[in-house]
Amino acid sequence: MKTGIAFLIAAGLAAAQPIVIRTTTILDGKGHVLKNKEIVVENGRIARIADAKQKPTIDLSGLTVMPGWIDTHTHPVWFFNQDQRLEQFGGRGGKTPPQQAALYCEANLYATLMGGFTTVQSVGAEFDKNLRDMINAGAIPGPRLLTSLTPITERTGTPEQIRAFVDKNKANGADLIKLFATASIRDGGKMTMTPEQIQAACGEANQAGLRTLVHAHSSDGARASVEAGCTTIEHGTFLDDETLKLMAARGAFFDPNFLVLHNYLDNKPKFLGIGNYTEEGFAYMEKGLPLVADVIRRARKAGVKIVLGTDGVAGAHGRNAEEFIYRVKDGGETPMNALMSGTSVAAESLRMSDQIGAVVEGLQADLVATAGNPLEDITAVRRVAFVMKGGKVYKEAAR
Repeated sequence: MKTGIAFLIAAGLAAAQPIVIRTTTILDGKGHVLKNKEIVVENGRIARIADAKQKPTIDLSGLTVMPGWIDTHTHPVWFFNQDQRLEQFGGRGGKTPPQQAALYCEANLYATLMGGFTTVQSVGAEFDKNLRDMINAGAIPGPRLLTSLTPITERTGTPEQIRAFVDKNKANGADLIKLFATASIRDGGKMTMTPEQIQAACGEANQAGLRTLVHAHSSDGARASVEAGCTTIEHGTFLDDETLKLMAARGAFFDPNFLVLHNYLDNKPKFLGIGNYTEEGFAYMEKGLPLVADVIRRARKAGVKIVLGTDGVAGAHGRNAEEFIYRVKDGGETPMNALMSGTSVAAESLRMSDQIGAVVEGLQADLVATAGNPLEDITAVRRVAFVMKGGKVYKEAAR
C-alpha cells in the first residue's frame, strides 16, 4: 500500500512540473511572429513566454509553432462504412452496428486531432454529446468538442415551437444552436425558413446565452439571419455585396467552405444515389467552387470576420488543414489571414478567446507545430509534427 501511495505522490509531482518548450518560430495566432522563444507550460496552460534560455523539456527547434487549430464546422459522426458508402451515426445508412459506428466516430476525431486541430465544433448530432463528455473526461483522445446537438429547420414548427426547441436543446447540453435558413447547395440553396422562424431561433438563443450558426447559401436567408442577431453565417455561396456589408456592420462571422465541396467531388461514388447526392446535386457543387472563391475575396474586402470551418463530413476527417490551402490558393487569402481564421478569429466566434486560439500567457496550452513555415509555403500545414492539447502531448513525430 505504501508503495502505491508513494507512486501516486510521485506521479502527481511529475504532472505538476513545468514543461519548457524551446521554439525557433512561433506564429502566435494574432498576426505576430516570435523568434527563439521558450513556452513554459504549467497545469495545462501557457504560464510564460520568454527568450529561450532554459534546458527544454520538449525541443521544437526548426519547426513552426502555432496555436492548436480550430475547425468551426465539422460532422464527426459521418463516416464511410465497410461498403465504402456514406453513413451517419443514428441517421442515414444505419447498416453498421452502433458499437462499430461509435468507433468510426472516435477514429474521425482522433484523426482530426492528429491533423493539428485541438478544438472542433460539430453541427450537429445527438451522439456528439457522448463524444464530447468522454473527451472532456479523458476517456478517449480527441479535440475539444462543441456541439449543437439537433439542428433547426423549417419543419421544426412555428416560432413558438422553435423557441421551445431552443430551450430544450440548451437543457440537453447544447453548446450552440444550428439552423438551416436555406436549402443545400445541391438543392439550389434557396431560402427555406421564414424570417419569423429565424427570428425565433436566434432571438431565443441569444436570450439563453447561446451562439447561433446558420446554414445559409442565399442572400435573403443570410440577411434575415444577420438581422435576427445570429452569430455566424455558413457557406454563403450566393451572397451579394450588400449582405456582406451588413454582416461586417453587425459583426457577424462568416465561414465559406472549400474542403467540403472538394471532398464530395473526390468521393463522389461513396455519396452518389443517397438522398440529394444526385448527378444534378454534384453539378451544383462543382459550379459552387468558383463562387466560394469569389465570395471569400469580396467578404475580406468588405471587412467581414472570416473563420475557418471545413463542413468536414465522411472522407474529410484528418484532412481538415486542406481548408487552409484552398483558402490561400483558390480564395486569395494571405497565409497569415487564413491561419488567424483558424485560430484567434475562430476562438472569438466561439466566445473562447480567453481560453484558446493564441500562443499567449494564461491560455490553454494548445499547440501545433509543422515541418516548414506555412507563411512561406501554406502546404506545410499538411506536415504536422507535434500536437499538444491542454498541456498534454498527443503527437510528437520523430525528426
